[in-house]
Amino acid sequence: MVITRTRRGYHRASACRRRAAVGSLFACLLIASAPATSQVPIQELDAIVAVVNDDVVVRSELDTEIDLILPQMQKAGTAAPPRPQLEKQVLDRLILKRLQAQRARDLGIQVEEATLNEALTNIAQRNGLSLEELQATLEAGGIRFADFREDTRSQIVTSRLQNQEVVNKIQITDQEIDRFLERESSRLIEREQVRLQHILIALPENATPAQVQAAEAEAARLVTRLRGGEDFARVAAAESDGRNALQGGDLGWFEMGAVPSLVSELAFTMAEGEISDPLSSPSGYHIIKLNEIKAATPDDVVQTNARHILIRTNELVSDDDAKRRLEQLRMRILGGEDFATLARSNSDDTGSALKGGDLGWVNPGDTVPDFEEAMNALPPNGVSEPFQSPFGWHIVQVIERRNQDKEGEFMRLKAREALQRRKAEEATEEWLRQLRDEAYVEVRLDEDAQL
Repeated sequence: MVITRTRRGYHRASACRRRAAVGSLFACLLIASAPATSQVPIQELDAIVAVVNDDVVVRSELDTEIDLILPQMQKAGTAAPPRPQLEKQVLDRLILKRLQAQRARDLGIQVEEATLNEALTNIAQRNGLSLEELQATLEAGGIRFADFREDTRSQIVTSRLQNQEVVNKIQITDQEIDRFLERESSRLIEREQVRLQHILIALPENATPAQVQAAEAEAARLVTRLRGGEDFARVAAAESDGRNALQGGDLGWFEMGAVPSLVSELAFTMAEGEISDPLSSPSGYHIIKLNEIKAATPDDVVQTNARHILIRTNELVSDDDAKRRLEQLRMRILGGEDFATLARSNSDDTGSALKGGDLGWVNPGDTVPDFEEAMNALPPNGVSEPFQSPFGWHIVQVIERRNQDKEGEFMRLKAREALQRRKAEEATEEWLRQLRDEAYVEVRLDEDAQL
């Protein structure tokens, strides 16, 4: 048996299995590069930097991934660590991607070309570009569009895999929501969101006392450096074993109820910019910086009970036609005719028309901005002038409004979402750790550097 050391511990694998995985690749490479005659020079082989189960990661893949990541770090304002440390971080990320890709392949998870094209188009639109302009921009920056496309495909596959393996299995009970609201809703009002940064000094499964002591000492040294003024993002990119290391350890914004349980109490008490002492968990030692705080607004949620009439435009109904019809209907309503009766016979929104145009209680953000703006401008019983939205032309009437307090349906929905996010974050971290611990992984960066 051969014992190989990985980032998280030691794994056993048969020597023949390792030779099979590596040997088959070498055979293919040698056949591809074999000279037809003695005058053809032998091409240099693409060096293997890691063996992942029965697959390998080669040097060109690592370099391509680094080329994709460096512009993202630059855009985020995160200084890149020295090249050896960057390669180590990126290779760890590639190994996790490869393990997840293998798992997705075993489960038959794929991404349709239409889905991938839609995702790329959305990325372009978020950056104010067409798909062709996105391709030109990437290639002008030295990034091949084909590499970007496959990286996007990989991210979609990973998201689907994690949803299937982890997120969709999470259940939130009404009792959990009740306890959450009882325990944390009042504090949510005081501090709505926090932005966290994170450094992880990882431990292998079944770590020895010496390994635990060394990790704890390393975490303590990093805290001293950070409190001494070193930039957190730079230290995270160079030293952290966390998944967000190359983003400067930035975990993004969390609603207070969604803060990972390891730091949930600290998130309520730490000052903005404060750095925590090392926090211990089965995966290692964590250092947290509370980067920013958003204070919550104390106002209750204002809900609106409204009804509307919709006229859609098409080849036979122009904008002017729709607007004119609604103006006539509005005059009839103001003249005393019943809104619900007119909605049933005139509205193109078949779902609400059967209910007399009734939309029920509407929360902020439930409707498109054009509709919400027109609705919010009305007093109770007011009927709007005709206005346009992406769905067509409307008139809307506000029946009544109410303040929905933190114990209401809206806050229960927010509580469920927060609990779902918290559980998903913790469960995904544990799932990834198990995926890595159960795999055969051999890192060969040192061997590659000697070539």
